[in-house]
Amino acid sequence: MTRIDRRALFTSGAAAALLMATGVSLSAAPVSGGRLRLAVAREDDGLMRVARGAVFDTLTEIAPDGALRGELATGWQGDAEAREWLFDLRDGVIFHDGTAFEAGHVVASLAAKGFKPEAVGRLQVRLELARGNPDLPYLLADPDLTISLDGRTNGMGDWVGTGLYRVGRVQEGRHFLGHRVARHYKDGLAGWAESIEIIVIPRADIRAEALRDGHVDVAALPLPDGLLGRGEFHYFPSVQDMALAARHGVGVPERIGELSALDDGRIAERWWMLRA
Repeated sequence: MTRIDRRALFTSGAAAALLMATGVSLSAAPVSGGRLRLAVAREDDGLMRVARGAVFDTLTEIAPDGALRGELATGWQGDAEAREWLFDLRDGVIFHDGTAFEAGHVVASLAAKGFKPEAVGRLQVRLELARGNPDLPYLLADPDLTISLDGRTNGMGDWVGTGLYRVGRVQEGRHFLGHRVARHYKDGLAGWAESIEIIVIPRADIRAEALRDGHVDVAALPLPDGLLGRGEFHYFPSVQDMALAARHGVGVPERIGELSALDDGRIAERWWMLRA
């Protein structure tokens, strides 16, 4: 199998725009602890996206600057036609129920999404495509291609993943509480809050009120109505072109992914509380 240079794949997609965090020191180190509370408008692209990103991992991840990096995969190579691929899997990863992660879990999860994977030993998977695609490693970072214990991600209360947060309490379609996993392979790199809480609040004015009154720390909002002049808040990407607002006590990374409003669904592991 002729290797496709992984470094070339890092630059084969368009880089995401870099958003600066207004009012937050870019040199400030993340603080561990506390509960990060988020208000979203809907279940489908709000609660589900953030909760899925907290509980599950994918084989690869697109960083906020658009670079491709491994998550459950540590390396990959494709043949000259980019049709047959081998993915090396991360050793020592544990599911939230204590099960050791291995190739069979990738096979079950990707087969459920229409791929035809094959386990090659305990920590390697082969994927053969109908036609070549040099962007396959980028495609596998899609949040819909998470790796679960049995290939299914239906019913949030039954989710078992390898992500930074395990399921705590769930009200389907309304509320999610996740707790930080101890001794995770991303320790020291991500997952700063001890818990992540996501609440569905359909009305924008009530989400703004919840943020203003300190009931949540971050809110998905299209406009700053009800916030301007009512306290210290940060607006992302800007107050003129809003997707999110956060209160002053929230720590925000220097770079924020722009593929979706909620920091590409990775807000649970990337953001933190300045006063834990």
